[in-house]
Amino acid sequence: MTIDIKLLIADDHPVFLKGLSQIIREDSRFKIVAEAHDGLTAFQKIKEFSPDIVILDVSMPKMNGFELARKIQTETTKPELIFLTAYKDGEMFNEAFDLGAKGYVLKSSALDDIISCIETVAAGDYCISPVLTKLLVKRRTNAETLDKDKPGIKGLTPAELKIVKLIAESKSSKEIAGELFVSYRTIENHRSNICAKLDLHGSNSLMKFALENKSKLL
Repeated sequence: MTIDIKLLIADDHPVFLKGLSQIIREDSRFKIVAEAHDGLTAFQKIKEFSPDIVILDVSMPKMNGFELARKIQTETTKPELIFLTAYKDGEMFNEAFDLGAKGYVLKSSALDDIISCIETVAAGDYCISPVLTKLLVKRRTNAETLDKDKPGIKGLTPAELKIVKLIAESKSSKEIAGELFVSYRTIENHRSNICAKLDLHGSNSLMKFALENKSKLL
C-alpha cells in the first residue's frame, strides 16, 4: 500500500511517545518521518522533513505546543496540527483551535483514538476526543453570542480577526507587527479599521473588547 501521510510526533514523555509511535507504525498508510522530545527540536525537524501532520503535546520543554504552533504559522508550508493534552481545560482547548489545530486528543484516550483522528484530519475534517464535545459546543455557543452582540465581527477580514486574537493575548502593536511580519503602521491602520467596524471608541476600547471576548473569538 502506498504511504500517503507523513507524520511528526513531539512529546516529552518517552514511554508515551514510544507507545503512540508503535500504534501508528502498524498502519502502512502513515509514515513517521521524525520524533522530538521538545518543541524546539520539533520545529527544526518540521522544517527539515516537511510532515503533513504534526502530533504535538501541549506541555513540552524549551518550547511548548502553543509556542510551537505560533512558530509554524510563520512558515510558508504549514502542516496540520493534532494537539495532545492531559487536561480538559476550556482555555487550552480554545487556544489550540485559535492557533489552527485540526485535532485535540486527550492523552488518556490517545492510544485508542489516534488512528481515527489522523484519518479524519488527513481528510480535511476536525477531530476531538468525544469527552471534550461539551467544550466544542460551548466554543460555538460563545461565538454565536458574540455575533449577535457585535454584528460587526462578521465584517472583519481574516487578518483583522487574527489581530484581535493577538490583542486578546495582551500583545502590543509592535509585538503583533513582529509576529505577522508587517509594519507597526500597518497594525495601527488595522486597529483603526477594526474599531470602526465594531463601533468601538476610546484608546483602550479594542483591548477591553478583545480581553472580554477572548473565549468567543473563532
